[in-house]
Amino acid sequence: MAVKSRHLTAGEGWSLETGCPACGRSASECRCPKDAPVMTPQRQQVRLRLEKRRGKPVTVAAGLVLPAAEMKELLRELKNLCGAGGTLKDGELEIQGDQREIIRRYLEGKGCRVKGG
Repeated sequence: MAVKSRHLTAGEGWSLETGCPACGRSASECRCPKDAPVMTPQRQQVRLRLEKRRGKPVTVAAGLVLPAAEMKELLRELKNLCGAGGTLKDGELEIQGDQREIIRRYLEGKGCRVKGG
């Protein structure tokens, strides 16, 4: 397990709190299945789709199974690559605008299989 933070506990001195590598929560708050396999990018299939939100296009990438920290890092990389804003909602990456081709090339370069778009 990864070290999440250091904190002072009540009368016990400093301790290290470990976090779940999949969801990033502390070990006591984690609800991940203990036998959940970690999938490599080559075994994952990402689905790209274009949605309209208030009349504006949004590219949604769904189907990635990564730890929370890696999803946030991937979102940051995609936002920088596309030059657009975005967010992470319900395990799906949402990038503003029609960025399907840029995201497709990037994810295929990482070894993911990409469908849709």
